[in-house]
Amino acid sequence: MRVLVVEDEPYLAEAIRDGLRLEAIAADIAGDGDTALELLSVNAYDIAVLDRGIPGPGPSGDEIAERIVASRSGIPILMLTAADRIDDKATGFELGADDYVTKPFELRELVLRLRALNRRRAHSRPPVREIAGLRLDSFRREVYRDGRYVALTRKQFAVLEVLVASEGGVISAEELLERAWDGNADPFTNAVRITVSALRKRLGEPRIIATIPGVGYRIDIGQEAADRG
Repeated sequence: MRVLVVEDEPYLAEAIRDGLRLEAIAADIAGDGDTALELLSVNAYDIAVLDRGIPGPGPSGDEIAERIVASRSGIPILMLTAADRIDDKATGFELGADDYVTKPFELRELVLRLRALNRRRAHSRPPVREIAGLRLDSFRREVYRDGRYVALTRKQFAVLEVLVASEGGVISAEELLERAWDGNADPFTNAVRITVSALRKRLGEPRIIATIPGVGYRIDIGQEAADRG
């Protein structure tokens, strides 16, 4: 999952970003409305977390919400606000907010709400994916291979989740870096290669993650057919 956090308080924004990363949720920060709209125009986000009271100059949190709704991108919006009055929440929902968190809040609550929004957005997809002997449960954060439980780190799980969702399609290293890390990741880092290598070891033999030279990685769905016949 990749989220955009629009928050003008630097320490709070960084605390949210760092906390989400520990939960394998990639997060980019925008400290003002203009930066938020720029990031939304160039990146694909699963959820936008908007500080409703972000000051000008530039678009406010409400205006960013209106732009997101008008774009018909389908990105869920979670609003952050210091106000706890029902009228404030009502107007936020009328603007297009999908959920609301009042400051101060516990990071754990934010994580739970983000995951709930992400599940709701992906309601048409099965909550448990099975491919080539792999069983990946995004809700329980569990992976099994041929019935054997596989313990993964958060980052390994995030990478495998992207690969499994592609259903055998090739995912480039750049796309893995974008979807499993965030905008601060170094595009020249070896993080993807190292993580995929460690993931292969955790999943065991025969290898199920294939490398397509010069292109990227994919789940080898042909392996399942070969094993069965």
